[in-house]
Amino acid sequence: MGSWLTASIRVAYNARRITRIQSARPQSARHHSAQAQPQARCAARTSDPYVLLAPHLEQMRTSLLTLLGSSHPSLNAIAQYYFLHPSKQLRPLLVLLFARATNGLGADFPQVNWAADNARAHQQELDAPLTRKDILCDWNPSMPDHTASFQTAFELHIPPPNPSPYIPPPPPPPPLPHSQVLTHSLLPTQLRLAQIVEMIHVASLLHDDVLDKSPLRRGAPSAPAAFGNKLAVLGGDFLLGRASAALSRLGSHEVVELIASVIANLVEGEILQMKGSGTETAPSPSSAIDLKDLHSSPSRLSSDKWSIYLKKTYLKTASLMAKGARAAVVLGGCREGEVWKEVAYAYGRNLGIAFQLIDDTLDFSSSTAQLGKPGFADLRLGLATGPALYAAEEFPELEAMIERRFSRDGDVETALTLISSSRGVERTRELARLHAEKAREVLALLPRSEARDALEGLTEGVVKRRW
Repeated sequence: MGSWLTASIRVAYNARRITRIQSARPQSARHHSAQAQPQARCAARTSDPYVLLAPHLEQMRTSLLTLLGSSHPSLNAIAQYYFLHPSKQLRPLLVLLFARATNGLGADFPQVNWAADNARAHQQELDAPLTRKDILCDWNPSMPDHTASFQTAFELHIPPPNPSPYIPPPPPPPPLPHSQVLTHSLLPTQLRLAQIVEMIHVASLLHDDVLDKSPLRRGAPSAPAAFGNKLAVLGGDFLLGRASAALSRLGSHEVVELIASVIANLVEGEILQMKGSGTETAPSPSSAIDLKDLHSSPSRLSSDKWSIYLKKTYLKTASLMAKGARAAVVLGGCREGEVWKEVAYAYGRNLGIAFQLIDDTLDFSSSTAQLGKPGFADLRLGLATGPALYAAEEFPELEAMIERRFSRDGDVETALTLISSSRGVERTRELARLHAEKAREVLALLPRSEARDALEGLTEGVVKRRW
C-alpha cells in the first residue's frame, strides 16, 4: 500500500487523468458538496485518498491561485511559486478527509448545512476578492479613482445608498432531533479552510528556506535562490496576510483561534530549534508513548534532547495538521464535548509527528533527486534529529558533537559515519510507526466510510514513503 502515496501525488496533479478517474462518480447538483450516495459507491472501498478527493484537490489548487493576486508582479510570482510545483498536499487532504468522515455527526451539522444551502450572502462574501476595492489595502486597477490616487490628500466620500433593499435570508428551520448519519459531503467553508492551511504551510516553507539557506525545494530552485531572501520573506508574509483575511470569513471564532495558534506554533518551533540546548525540559507530545521505553539507558542530556526534538516537531509540523483537521470538524457543526474533533486532533498530531520523523530519516537515506532538496541538510545546519539522537545512544561520542551543533571541522562527516553505523534511522522509523499506529487507533471511534478508510491508509503510506 505504501507505493500509492508517491504515485497518487503525481495523479493529483494530472487534471485530465483526474477527470477520467472520477468520470464514473456522480456529482451532486450542489457545487460545494460531493454527495456519495450508497448506490453509487464502489463495492470495493478505496484506501487512496488522492483518488477519493482528486477533483476537490485540483479545484482547490486552481482557485487558490486566484486568492493570491497582488498589484506587484514580483509579489504575484513569488506568492504562487511553490504552488506551481507538485507537492503532497497532505495538510489540505487531512482537512477534506476529516470533513467527509464527520459531516453529519456533529449536533450542529443541520444548522451549518442549512446555512451553506441558504446563506447566499455569506457564500458571496466567502468568494469575494480578499482585497476589497472600496478599502485602500493595496493598489489595484479596479479601485475607485478617489482611493487609487495619491496625488492629493485623501477625502471622505459618502457612499451612495444601496439601490437594492437588504433581503434577509429565510429563517433557519426549528431544531429537529439530530440523527448522526454521515452525509459524505464537503461544505464551502471546509474547502476554503483546506486552502488556508496550504497557504500557511507554503508561507512557512518560504521562511524556512531563508533561515536554512536551502538552494532547492520540490526539485527546483528554492524561492530565496530564485527571488532573493527579501522577496522570499515578504512573500511568506503576504501569504499569511491573505490566509488571515480568508480565515476571518469562515464565521467561526473557534476556528480562527485554532489556526491563529498554528502560526504562533510555527514561530515557537523555529525558536526552539534555534535555541534548544538540551538544558530545557519539555513534555512528550504523546503521553501514550513513553520515551524511556524507546531508548536504551538514556542520559539526562539525551532525554532532554528528545523532549525538545519532539516538541519542536509538533510545533513546526504536527500542529498545522492537528489543528487544521480539528478546525474542519468544528466547521462541520461539532459542539464542545463531542468526540469527533478530539479524534481529528489526536489523529493529526500523531500522524504529523510520524510524517516528520520519516522526513528526518529520508535526510539520511534518500538522494537529493528523490527528496527534491539537499540531503544531510539538518546536520549541516547543526540540528540533531531522530537518527542522530538514537545513534548517540550507541556512540556516546556523538553527544559532544550534538551539544556543539556539529560546528567543528570534520564533525558532520564523523557524525554521518557514526549514524550510518548505528540503528538510528531504523529506530526512528520504528518510532514513526508507533505514532502512526496511535493515529490509526483513534479512527475506530468514527463510523466506517471511504474517508475513514483513506485516513487509515494514510497512516501506512506516510511511514512507507521514500520522498
